[in-house]
Amino acid sequence: MRIGMVGSGYVGLVSGACFADFGHEVCCVDKDPAKIAALNRGEIPIFEPGLAELVAKNVREGRLTFTTDLSGAVAAAAAVFIAVGTPSRRGDGHADLSFVHQAAREIAAALAGYTVVVTKSTVPVGTGDEVERIIRETRPDADFAVVSNPEFLREGAAIADFKRPDRIVIGAEDARAAQLMTELYRPLYLNQAPLIVTSRRTAELTKYAANAFLATKITFINEIANLCEQVGANVQDVARGIGLDNRIGTKFLHAGPGYGGSCFPKDTLALIKTAQDYEAPVRIVETVAAVNDQRKRAMGRKVIAACGGTVRGETIAVLGLTFKPNTDDMREAPSIDVIRTLQDAGARIRAYDPEGMAAARAVLSEVEYARDPYDCARGAAALVIVTEWDMFRALDLARLKAALARPIVVDLRNIYRPDDMKRNGFAYVSIGRPS
Repeated sequence: MRIGMVGSGYVGLVSGACFADFGHEVCCVDKDPAKIAALNRGEIPIFEPGLAELVAKNVREGRLTFTTDLSGAVAAAAAVFIAVGTPSRRGDGHADLSFVHQAAREIAAALAGYTVVVTKSTVPVGTGDEVERIIRETRPDADFAVVSNPEFLREGAAIADFKRPDRIVIGAEDARAAQLMTELYRPLYLNQAPLIVTSRRTAELTKYAANAFLATKITFINEIANLCEQVGANVQDVARGIGLDNRIGTKFLHAGPGYGGSCFPKDTLALIKTAQDYEAPVRIVETVAAVNDQRKRAMGRKVIAACGGTVRGETIAVLGLTFKPNTDDMREAPSIDVIRTLQDAGARIRAYDPEGMAAARAVLSEVEYARDPYDCARGAAALVIVTEWDMFRALDLARLKAALARPIVVDLRNIYRPDDMKRNGFAYVSIGRPS
């Protein structure tokens, strides 16, 4: 099957490469000539484990191409995916659908024969209706159907998630379109991935509901961690104790500095705004978003407290900048608020991240970047672990202590054991565990 993928960012590139690996012919489109030129040279604009190799393989075998020519890619395709950005709109927090609407207009002008237009971008309920209206208004003669097919990809594990999904959700009002989508995903039948066909609006809401629920789990365990610190309990044991209940599950019950990234912050906000518009407010999600925003700066204050109440004039070492490991994504990363809180208190920041330092330079100012974790710790009054990259899990503690001016470690991801750190001479502070 021939597929047009409009948007060659994170979702479009991963989806396009995976569909090509299934045997489909995929043409990825982007308006940015520099991005397309880089992709044609084999340069991947994002860090995602395994993606460069997957793209190179399918380009080499002729199933994956990149272009700025949307009309050519759409005219040849049986299915055209809209995979453009839907950032939070400035001023009111609603999802900015301008890129989606523009893509719909351009796709409409290029349609040739029956085509399924698939919204892969995360969009509010009713967006599919608007996309259909735009296409019909632009091309009254077009033979098409609009489908919602939300993505459920975790950054750092996106290829595995695409090829071995928990579920595939298809929102279709047209039986012919649902059949085409079913055929498109047929290679996944071997993995027995559940394919759920719903109405279009149901599919759109499913994506937001999933992300809001996961954000709620994260925020819940973070608040339990705060309580653990006050009563002398261990949040990791609490999380295990409740997570082994199959009704709750173990995932997303890891206490930390709050959630970030490209999805949870903007999707919870968009869901809140949509619910308000429909006079069905989601009070739990409103609280989750507010608590998460407060928590990030609270982690900066936690570092200040660990340093005796002041960091003015001190160098603080920060390990991990990206919002999670195995990505270079700095969007809404907790490190940003932690660092700014420390800078506001007069600290100098030296930071290290294996993949995120280039992106960090665009959002953080007056930060010194180190060569490695030990260079980062050199002469610092304290070291803060913000992102749990694997390379930080087995640091040479003797070397680390020798590098620090004071042996203070604030572990915002609980990757070390308090007893081990104490035995190695550190003043160690973690999340939701007795010191």
